[in-house]
Amino acid sequence: MLESESKGQLVIIGGAEDKDGDSQILWEFVRRAGDTKAKIAIMTAATELPKEVGENYIKVFERLGAEEVRIVDTETRDDAFSSTALEAIANATGIFFTGGNQARITSVLKETELEAAIHKRFSEGIVVAGTSAGAAVFCDKMILSGDSRTNPRIEIAEIGFGLGFLPGVVIDQHFSQRGRLGRLISALLQENAVLGFGIDENTAMVVSDRQIEVIGEGSVTIVDNSETTYNNIDEILKDEPLAICGAKLHILPHGYKFDLKNRQPSTESVH
Repeated sequence: MLESESKGQLVIIGGAEDKDGDSQILWEFVRRAGDTKAKIAIMTAATELPKEVGENYIKVFERLGAEEVRIVDTETRDDAFSSTALEAIANATGIFFTGGNQARITSVLKETELEAAIHKRFSEGIVVAGTSAGAAVFCDKMILSGDSRTNPRIEIAEIGFGLGFLPGVVIDQHFSQRGRLGRLISALLQENAVLGFGIDENTAMVVSDRQIEVIGEGSVTIVDNSETTYNNIDEILKDEPLAICGAKLHILPHGYKFDLKNRQPSTESVH
């Protein structure tokens, strides 16, 4: 299911976003979260250095004009039931997941009061962003780990449960930089997902009202599995090469859009 009833917006970042220059992607997140009235909650569950990483983002978001920036530190599952964390989410206009290890995010947040609170706020219309590992968890089934720069095989993508902000798709990050097309296709076929998105570094896909807009210096690679004519996933062993026929491929740089409902790119107003 690709259509979401949520009113919320997503800013899904491929990692290594600019934090020191014009910070185009992070600025867009702050703008959508309320600009000078933005109240940002930084989720540091993915990182082993929550204080350092969180304080770095505090400096960036304050420089970009946010009114209030708070770290929601969840090192254990008990932290995901704390009144302080729940209050921070209740008051936030934007929630930002840092990079690190995506499995840490779900191990701490999945099926907790804090996860429910984040989904509630998202359904009410706030913007949720994530970078690198923080972007991986936006799927309902996410890539936990796997080899890069190799041909597609079942064994190269380990799949786990994500947080499900954008169901029915697979997302991979650091995409061109780490040569992850094979890994994305492996995950796409394993999960029988309709769309796979590979997001380059310092690049983001902004999802709003079932429309995606690409921003940043790289591209978003989209693999559409909806009309494929053949794949061999049910016929091979985990270490044998995967075959896929009839898939569609779109590569969209800054300014290009993609309609999630119709699974079609748009080139209108692109210069």
